[in-house]
Amino acid sequence: MFTRRKLLLATGGLAAVAAIARPSDKGGAHNDYFAGVNKTLRAAGIDTPVLIIDLDRLDRNVDRVMQSVASDPAKTYRVVAKSIPSPELVDYVAQRADTKALMVFHRPFLQAMARLNPQADILMGKPMPVAAVRTFYASPVGDFDPERQLQWLIDTTDRLNQYLELAKSHGIKMRVNLELDVGLHRGGFIAGEELAQALAIIEANPQQLEFSGFMGYDAHMMGLPQFLADKELPKVKAKYAACVQQLKEGFPDLVRADTCFNGAGSPTLRYYEGDTVVNDLSAGSCLMKPTHYDLPILEDFEPSAFIASPVLKHLQGSRLPALEWTGPLLRGWDQNQTQMFFCYSGNWLAENESPPGLSPHFAYVSSNQQGYSGSDSVELQVDDFIFLRPTQSEAVLLQFGDLVLIRGDQIVDRWPVLPVGV
Repeated sequence: MFTRRKLLLATGGLAAVAAIARPSDKGGAHNDYFAGVNKTLRAAGIDTPVLIIDLDRLDRNVDRVMQSVASDPAKTYRVVAKSIPSPELVDYVAQRADTKALMVFHRPFLQAMARLNPQADILMGKPMPVAAVRTFYASPVGDFDPERQLQWLIDTTDRLNQYLELAKSHGIKMRVNLELDVGLHRGGFIAGEELAQALAIIEANPQQLEFSGFMGYDAHMMGLPQFLADKELPKVKAKYAACVQQLKEGFPDLVRADTCFNGAGSPTLRYYEGDTVVNDLSAGSCLMKPTHYDLPILEDFEPSAFIASPVLKHLQGSRLPALEWTGPLLRGWDQNQTQMFFCYSGNWLAENESPPGLSPHFAYVSSNQQGYSGSDSVELQVDDFIFLRPTQSEAVLLQFGDLVLIRGDQIVDRWPVLPVGV
């Protein structure tokens, strides 16, 4: 029988569960770092969303990369331009790292970097349609010499033959780097017959083709739990080593002192410390450290890129369009719904970084005026800035026009980004 006593006990139990489940206050003010950046941007009269780069943090991240790359045997560090898509930013990193080696993933970026960095050694990070190759050679690139300084990436014998025919028709010689499938299974060669065919085509056409090396990207390692990554890493290295062995045994005349054996990426860079097979390592995103790179192996790297968006509106009390009566219920249940802020633009590939406790309001997801809710502990006023951390760098850095460079409490420069299309 359901007695009064049982009813009271049940009611009390539900109340206790509700009290435990009720969201706690997650809000707060900007910490000293972001309070300082907020003051700097306001003093400079910044009135639109901007992408800021903290040069002090970036410097330390570059030094961390170089410490890893310099471990015996030392390797070439190749700056990944797509992750830091600004000519001045690429130059800045390359100069601090003392390297001329770049990796480029986009034909317009290739044209821009060839013009602006005529001394660069460029490896394409993905195979280009033959139409893109034709467009590149149809455009003047100043003092940049593709025959010496550019490696085109090849993933199949069919593409290699396309490039060969283009080289014959244009009377040019092309350096070609063969993409290896070291476990990502996104295309490329493995040790065996097809790799032998590709190397044989290159060897048989020395007037048009020059073998420049291998590229083996291991991005699949990023998403693996550590115990699986520990098992996968030896397999990745073994697949790469098998291709190198086939090259050296079957086609020794193609190997030169400067042959490029490129590998890794930001999440796996440190796995190649002490490795003797690869001699060229790529990284870019770890310099910015967007949220997707919050990985144990990069724990000491610092986020150096942030979106700063001005607050346009500050409203007390959360509410819903057409359901205004729910406002008191929402605020009563969740104290993180007691304030509303609307910022300039929004809906980026980014997560709130500061102040703490802000969350995108589901009813106001907008690329025009993004709505955020927060508790009374969130200390923001109109014209202050909300800071967000990109989830990835390559696309996000291209969305704000010139990058805003800060060092300490000063804006020290503004750098344009690379052209998306030409």
